Amino acid sequence: MVFARFLFALLFQGLLAIVFFLRGDPTPIQTAAPWWTVYGSLVDLACLLTIGFFLRPEGLRLSALFDFNRALLWKDLRFAFLLLILFLVLGFGGGMVAGMLIYGAPPPASMGGLPLWGALFSLMVFPTMWGVTEQLTYQGYALPRLQALTGKTWLAVLIVAFGWALQHTALPFLPDWQFILYRFISTLPFAIIIPIYLKTKRLTPFMPAHWGVDMLSVALTSFM
Repeated sequence: MVFARFLFALLFQGLLAIVFFLRGDPTPIQTAAPWWTVYGSLVDLACLLTIGFFLRPEGLRLSALFDFNRALLWKDLRFAFLLLILFLVLGFGGGMVAGMLIYGAPPPASMGGLPLWGALFSLMVFPTMWGVTEQLTYQGYALPRLQALTGKTWLAVLIVAFGWALQHTALPFLPDWQFILYRFISTLPFAIIIPIYLKTKRLTPFMPAHWGVDMLSVALTSFM
């Protein structure tokens, strides 16, 4: 599951690129790239189905990974607000630093360029599904099982951080080594949130924080 989202992202972008190719598009991969915030929901659905499949031998359902507790709602929301600030600093700061390192200039946009209906879908659907599923995949499902398999928390954190950063090289995938390296490096700072989760053992606050940073990213790149 650490690498599933990366592979699913390549798969669905590839399928969309085939559609553009069959329609005579001369650059189908590049044309399909901006649509990742739309077909990304298929990535989420595929991941949720896969996690559900892997949970069956453990006698668990997908709902077992959610730790929502009504009694902790306000505490979780306060923590989510702090996480949102951290996510914004890591996301926009990491992107700018990586852009300057790789390009010597502000980085190219990885979102936007869609027609109105695609932009609205990206704003209203993508952040919610992505924020929930990404957190479930990496921290809710993969991390504790890697801890158990390796017996080493630090190794589990490194594997998850690598897989998480690798995923973003396919969001979107472009056959350009600079863009791939930029996307990988810009995501690495988010590795700091994994030890925070291990300290708190509360996955719920990470989901609205993740939703918030994705929604702001879509809004800024699509409507500003």
